[in-house]
Amino acid sequence: MIRILEPGPLTTVQDRGRFGQLRYGIPPSGPVDRRAFAIANRLVGNDDTAAALECTYMGPRFEVDEACAIAVTGAPAPVTVNREPAPGWTTIVLRPGDQVRVGAPKAGVYSYIAFSGGIDVPVVFGSRATYIRGRLGGVEGRGVRAGDVLKSGPASAPERRRTVDPRSIPDFVGEPQIRVVLGPQADRFTEDGIAALLGGAYEMLPQSDRMGARLRGPRIGHVRGHDIISDGIPLGGIQVPGDGQPIVLLVDRQSTGGYTKVATVCSIDIARLGQVKPGQRLTFRAIDVAEAHHLLREDAAFLARAVREEKP
Repeated sequence: MIRILEPGPLTTVQDRGRFGQLRYGIPPSGPVDRRAFAIANRLVGNDDTAAALECTYMGPRFEVDEACAIAVTGAPAPVTVNREPAPGWTTIVLRPGDQVRVGAPKAGVYSYIAFSGGIDVPVVFGSRATYIRGRLGGVEGRGVRAGDVLKSGPASAPERRRTVDPRSIPDFVGEPQIRVVLGPQADRFTEDGIAALLGGAYEMLPQSDRMGARLRGPRIGHVRGHDIISDGIPLGGIQVPGDGQPIVLLVDRQSTGGYTKVATVCSIDIARLGQVKPGQRLTFRAIDVAEAHHLLREDAAFLARAVREEKP
């Protein structure tokens, strides 16, 4: 059992996501930073599909009732076990009664806490992921609260401690360059508008959340207006409403929309974009579909070798 003592600003249960439900208006949800989420699960011996905690800006304080292993990844939040510092991106073995605190990271937004065996909450429409706007999944469709008790699945902790090569841990400081593929309605924007998207820096706004990243920067001009007949919205689709300011749609996005979409953020850069704090800036760079697919294959290869067992 995992007893939540302090929940943090917004801590939710997520798994890989709720797929196949967009036709009913239900987004996939799941982690914003899928790479950090997968690594956290691998560090404790779980499948990538196991449910874990996603922490926004700051993590929870919790106590475990039985021995287990945890791992904290994503935004570099300070971790303590019984008030003693503990490492991130590494298997941490806990004893019954141990208390863990995950603090506020200096950079990045989302941290992840995986537990050996995963978090056992009811499966809703094929997933344990929390979708707060729809009150689906997780703990009664909401963030965890103080006093909540979460069950973990059958423990399958690795026999040896696992860790991640420090060179493979992302740095969330600085101004990232986010790669995009232009379209599907790039022809509805002026040449100057496309140049503005790819030439200027955009600031992350505090209104951003798991549904969409709202940005402020050089105005992206339209031709023939900003409305279209509503169509499907992919993960990373960049909508541009009439004010010329882009919104990147994320894991809790709506299923359809009637604003023109100038480009789509590449899958592998969704995590980096989601980890940009309000007030930080980012830029966009256009690549073609073939390069995007190549980068996706490279990322899969990175994940396959990211976690290693420490020698006895």
